[in-house]
Amino acid sequence: MVRSGALPTRLMALKHGATLVWGPEMVDKAILHAEREVDPVTGVISYNGKTRAMLRKLSCRTFQVSTSTAGVRNPSAHTAGMGAALLTNPDLLCGILEALRRELPREISVSAKIRLLSTQDETKKLVERIARTGVNAITVHCRTRNMRPRERALVERLREIVEFVHGLGLDVAIIQNGDCTGREDATRIRELTGADSVMIATSAESNPSCFSSTPLQDVESTLSPSYLRLCKYLDNHWASTKFCVTQFKGARSELTKTDAHALKSRIAKAKGYEDIGDIVGSWTGEEDFKEISRIVEARPPRISAEAEQEEASEEDIHPPCATPPDRPNPEPPSSGAPKMGLRMPMPAILTGSDMVSPSPTPGGMH
Repeated sequence: MVRSGALPTRLMALKHGATLVWGPEMVDKAILHAEREVDPVTGVISYNGKTRAMLRKLSCRTFQVSTSTAGVRNPSAHTAGMGAALLTNPDLLCGILEALRRELPREISVSAKIRLLSTQDETKKLVERIARTGVNAITVHCRTRNMRPRERALVERLREIVEFVHGLGLDVAIIQNGDCTGREDATRIRELTGADSVMIATSAESNPSCFSSTPLQDVESTLSPSYLRLCKYLDNHWASTKFCVTQFKGARSELTKTDAHALKSRIAKAKGYEDIGDIVGSWTGEEDFKEISRIVEARPPRISAEAEQEEASEEDIHPPCATPPDRPNPEPPSSGAPKMGLRMPMPAILTGSDMVSPSPTPGGMH
């Protein structure tokens, strides 16, 4: 999933109904030494390592740090004591979460992702410890650490955990992960488990429109062309683009299996964007980008503006404001990037407005 979580894929998921999207897992030490760069045309923010961009994003969505993601089975993460290895070291896991919650402003949410432990009692004890660190949400991958993706997720175990957390009286959302295939399936899982939300991973890798009530069919001709245009506009590395597109698959209605295979083979053999011009038509990636902005901005806010104002007033938060003097400024001194209020808006590069953005955007761009 690390390679599939590219920025264009996340934007496509938002376009088709996802509420939140996660970027690729990042090792905390890697991001500390990254160089931050803002594209003056698109507003894309890249955190560059020595040879490539490790993370590319627009504004603030969700940032996944591997040390606090105890549901990841990545072998390299386990070797370094991160990912699912943290399940056996709850003191370290909760220490990390407590430090994040203590040092980060309250308007920035902190969440953790875990896997089921072998027994319900063990899992509930861990969930309670995590919930009491002050996190806003806990995602539970309904498989144990040693279970493989081909093994059925133990979704039926989650309801007891959800009810247990509710009984603690803590305002912590529980998110289910494992084997959800789309919007209708998410509704079924929420009814079965009582979870506050559902995370989709594998199905979104195959078809980012799975979040829609009417996911795209014939993805080779309906999804791939617009995805390729968006990738080129955002200057997504061709190797990343090609990998993601070749993972796409879905139901067919008009395109034959032979035609779909031919299109995918053309893309797999291409050396760059210039080799697939006839597949995508006109390179109108900017229009695809703006369309995503319009769709996302048209959605109603998840909380009312009045509630936001009241909560902001109670917390005495007045955006924009300066970084607290006792906290190192994560932004370049000249960026002017403000600390935001309780609700992160879309960046100005997407909305075409002059609203404050949590990341610097080029002036005068609409």
